[in-house]
Amino acid sequence: MEVRKGLLYSKEHEWVQEVSDSLVRIGITAYAQDQLGDIVYIELPEVNAQVTEGEPFTVVESVKAASDVYSPVTGTIAAVNEKLEDSPELINESPYDDGWIVEVKSSEFDFSNLMTAEEYESYLKEV
Repeated sequence: MEVRKGLLYSKEHEWVQEVSDSLVRIGITAYAQDQLGDIVYIELPEVNAQVTEGEPFTVVESVKAASDVYSPVTGTIAAVNEKLEDSPELINESPYDDGWIVEVKSSEFDFSNLMTAEEYESYLKEV
């Protein structure tokens, strides 16, 4: 199961990539998409919607279940991955690249509750 170096991870299995000081990209991890199974639908949030760390911001539906996706940061949605509307399976096929879900902007991010790739790999052994 790929855990990509250079990203930050939440205990709810979301990843965060710093795009700039004020912008991050968010998706779900390879572990999360594997646990969900084949993803058939994602309810994309609205651009300019507020997200709060630890709160759900969207729902991913798979053949197994519908699952909330929790925001690992607080901020405003700057962009959504519109490719997922027609191709939600991109989350399964490429969770860290083509399957990203949203970009969030903020003047200041708090990453203190997130894990490095190494810490996340250790966490997965406990799950």
